Amino acid sequence: MAYSASDTESRYNVNLCDLHSICEANYLRLTKAFPGYENTNATELVSGALSLSIEVIERCRYTTTLRLVQVGPATLPKAAIRLDIRLYHDAKMAEVVTLERHNQLKGRYQYPNPGMYQRDEKLQQNQYVAELLSVLLVSGYTPNSSIFPAFDEL
Repeated sequence: MAYSASDTESRYNVNLCDLHSICEANYLRLTKAFPGYENTNATELVSGALSLSIEVIERCRYTTTLRLVQVGPATLPKAAIRLDIRLYHDAKMAEVVTLERHNQLKGRYQYPNPGMYQRDEKLQQNQYVAELLSVLLVSGYTPNSSIFPAFDEL
């Protein structure tokens, strides 16, 4: 019996339980790392060579969008990674909505594809945020003193 490439290649199925659990845990991690996100516009967290700046870029009734910029060691000045993460307060979930220049990812991709996304790109990006925040929270971080008050409190 002859098999075609589509027969032997398994199709990626999105595991919503895994994605939702990562997003729920990221919400908890973010609110623990930046507890003043409702009243302040920015903070910077530093742990060893890892520096993460968090800025509120949009506040709505049920959501808040944060911009995280991870800055690597001073020896790697172009190693900054920018992520936009939307906090859904009613669902208590945080989802990566933009990584660098890539907006609104699909739940799954055929591979290969023009953008060269992995089949589970959305899951991987949210997992990256989980690992990044876990490193900061476990290793202990010091908030930088450059916390700016929200505009409505000035």
